[in-house]
Amino acid sequence: MIALSLAEIAEVVGGQTHDIPDPSVRVTGSVVRDSREVESGSLFVAFAGERVDGHDFAEAVVAAGAVAVLGSRPVGVPAIVVPDVQKALGALARHVVQRLGTTLVALTGSAGKTSTKDLIAQVLRRKAPTVFTPGSLNNEIGLPLTALTATEETKFLVLEMGARGIGHIRYLADLTPPKIGLVLNVGTAHIGEFGGREQIAQAKGELVESLPSESEGGAAILNGDDPLVRAMASRTKAKVILFGESGEADVRAENVRLTDSGQPSFMLHTPSGCSDVTMRLYGEHHVSNALAAAAVAHELGMSVAEIATALSEAGSLSRWRMEVTERPDGVTIVNDAYNANPESMRAALRALAAMGRGRRTWAVLGKMAELGDEALAEHDAVGRLAVRLNVSKLVAVGDREASWLQLGAYNEGSWGEESVHVSDAQAAVDLLRSELRPGDVVLVKASRSVGLESVAAALLAGGTEGEVAAR
Repeated sequence: MIALSLAEIAEVVGGQTHDIPDPSVRVTGSVVRDSREVESGSLFVAFAGERVDGHDFAEAVVAAGAVAVLGSRPVGVPAIVVPDVQKALGALARHVVQRLGTTLVALTGSAGKTSTKDLIAQVLRRKAPTVFTPGSLNNEIGLPLTALTATEETKFLVLEMGARGIGHIRYLADLTPPKIGLVLNVGTAHIGEFGGREQIAQAKGELVESLPSESEGGAAILNGDDPLVRAMASRTKAKVILFGESGEADVRAENVRLTDSGQPSFMLHTPSGCSDVTMRLYGEHHVSNALAAAAVAHELGMSVAEIATALSEAGSLSRWRMEVTERPDGVTIVNDAYNANPESMRAALRALAAMGRGRRTWAVLGKMAELGDEALAEHDAVGRLAVRLNVSKLVAVGDREASWLQLGAYNEGSWGEESVHVSDAQAAVDLLRSELRPGDVVLVKASRSVGLESVAAALLAGGTEGEVAAR
């Protein structure tokens, strides 16, 4: 963060100083909420959670080098006390972002946010210093903490924005006002919470509504292949840029294909020219993500050659998202277990089919959460798709939703041993260890709450039975 005195911070957040001998002392280090991340000069943000109260660590963090605590009550060490810690954190982030004047790029969508954010960051940092959201820290706490890592040297700030309902993205965009806003898609992720796709579109479109006008440099980058996203053009005063595979898209892909290893290759077209791209990432769904990143970079002045090179060399920065590892015996493990929704499930299955040409393929799948009334139909559809793609064996892991996956496969024609329903992660590991052969390809994917990353870890570690905790 840029250096600020405790007096300045207290004024910005509307807080009262307690036990601070010298308010002119400056915060010169990071702003953190995890006591383990404290360094010399840090500001520690104390949240009172259900199980852990950050205020209890006040003395320890100051002893470790923190300048002060930002909390909701005095703690006996230097502190700035506010009525609402979350709002205070947001106010501090807004102040820092406005003071820096960095170019802020924000993105949202139902699927692919983190992968696309990572691509944008890897492209832009070739041009200038770039700060971006780590992992999926895209909520009311993670977003301002990320923004506060920006410094005077930061040229681009790339922030992922998540939403669980109407108004959430509007709130985040008010904290960190973007100049460029990107909407990837409107899918069924969290549809149970939102109440329908139209409501999801309403929430995601809050991002483009927040943008400055075209005359002020605002740019809305929209997926031209998604009708609900394309319709958001009417909700913004910013310049509208379309990306996609449609011929009407400003930034588009032609001649899309997958290599023998399942990596996408295509011709990238931009208003300033075209260039070939072959990605290191796996799955055709990354073409759309790459086009989104290319549209951002092109708007910010990068040449098509620079963009194509950066996209071709970009890797995966966030764990458990199509992580591909080959064991010494030739078995390939694809760990995509960070999260799942119907769109990402279908994309992962298609990637598995492409990677597994001429090899046995396994889809180890668990439930997709927060689908509401769509849950049965969506799980059934994923099970059916696994059969249509000729996945060698579907292993459905878990309770009710997993049984729907297996039933969908059965109803599509998987009547023999091509699909199986197991109770938990350990049962899946036991089955795979007994049946995997050299050369097989295994996809592991489910919503985060299922914890199927433990299956991938166990298969790669090759340890003993009983290592995987039942979920």
